[in-house]
Amino acid sequence: MSLGPIMIVGPGRMGTTLAAALHDSGAFREVVLAGRYPEPPDLPAWTDRFRYVFGLEHPPAGTLAVLLAIPEREVPDVAQALAALGPAPQGCAVYHLSGVLPTDALEPLHHAGYVVGALHPLFFVPHSGGSPERIRDAWFSVTGGPDAVSVARVLVDSVEGRLIRVPAGRRATLHAAVALTTSMMLPLLARGLELMERAGVDGDEGLSSLISLTRSTLDAIEVDGVSDALRGPIAQGDVETVGLHLRALDRGAARLYAAIGAEALGLAERGLEAGVSSQLEELLSRYLYPETTGTNV
Repeated sequence: MSLGPIMIVGPGRMGTTLAAALHDSGAFREVVLAGRYPEPPDLPAWTDRFRYVFGLEHPPAGTLAVLLAIPEREVPDVAQALAALGPAPQGCAVYHLSGVLPTDALEPLHHAGYVVGALHPLFFVPHSGGSPERIRDAWFSVTGGPDAVSVARVLVDSVEGRLIRVPAGRRATLHAAVALTTSMMLPLLARGLELMERAGVDGDEGLSSLISLTRSTLDAIEVDGVSDALRGPIAQGDVETVGLHLRALDRGAARLYAAIGAEALGLAERGLEAGVSSQLEELLSRYLYPETTGTNV
């Protein structure tokens, strides 16, 4: 027996990807996608997977959940507008998808009888759009009371995802972890690509090779864990090669290398001789703190 309808407000990349995945799960009677334009998004292959609504409508009776897949700044106004449409269908939950926005932004909906919470997808959808299969095995974090967690588990289980519960006071910490290991990885890849081009490697080939290398590194981490998957000259205690790298870089790139290298040394130093670890620490500090170490690099 199928569950009640699902409503998603916001037909952007995340909203349409979730709508398609929830439809394809076969678990729900209907998927409703609400947007600000009269016409639905131009997604011919997906239009039969949801009913499009221009603006907002009161969720029909039996609706299990409403997902607000919209920018954070719009959540309070949309929450107020949805609450103004009338009392919640019995047992209906509303989630915003932000990683850091407090659930207090949904307070008008709480007063209207909705179960409220935050359900943050821990995956990215590319600009070209996402495939519903992308969500399989993806993680979501949920914050809210027992009823919010219970409904979130039904939603996530239906698309074969995985759920972690995060207390409200620790959501910013989890979001920082996500940002540090995802979007902040991009500047490192951009620097690596720049260095590839300086080394005479074509841009497309350089990017392809770095992506392949990054994937193989993630595969190793998945098998061996973070510390045991650490490779390279710092893990091997190769002071000479680290010095060669640093001398080959401009000041900005060398400082970035030294900053990340210091973190890598923290992971590797248990397996290094004390003297080697000290040499590496001193070398990296010369580039990381040239003002305090009196060096000119």
